[in-house]
Amino acid sequence: MPYGISIKCLNETAAPILNLWDEASAFEPAASMKQLAYPPHITLAILTEKLAGADEVLDEVFGSQSSLCIPFAEISYFENDLLVLWAKPKHDQDLLKLHAQLHRHIDPAICDEHYRVGSWTPHCSLATRVPAISADAAMRWARQKRIEFTVRFDAVDFVQFPPVTVEREHRLK
Repeated sequence: MPYGISIKCLNETAAPILNLWDEASAFEPAASMKQLAYPPHITLAILTEKLAGADEVLDEVFGSQSSLCIPFAEISYFENDLLVLWAKPKHDQDLLKLHAQLHRHIDPAICDEHYRVGSWTPHCSLATRVPAISADAAMRWARQKRIEFTVRFDAVDFVQFPPVTVEREHRLK
């Protein structure tokens, strides 16, 4: 099973994302994000194996990290076998620096290529299992939906999935 490192929102600013989960789930046979049973998050790394010294890496990278207030202003999608709908953060230099700092401790050989520095697209998933039959309607919804809100990400997790099992949680200041 793979591992992931994500920042997550454990506070009331998650409400707009939770509302979008409800809207986006209309395009899925079942609400994928609610089934995940994990709060709104932005994944910084997906790894094929457990990160050696994960506790030390998280302490070094996130030990003095403040919570991140990230503005969102657009819905987008990844076209895969199953369409993925996601909320797109506005360009955030602090998030990009944090991602790069974390990846200095990760061997690229164990990291999914889409999460490596230079290839990563910051995103907060809204629906991950939109079938082909609903894809056109979902993409139309994404292009037409207008959003503007800020989410405060106040924790970081090292997890194994699926199902999501938190190996280590670190609260951000």
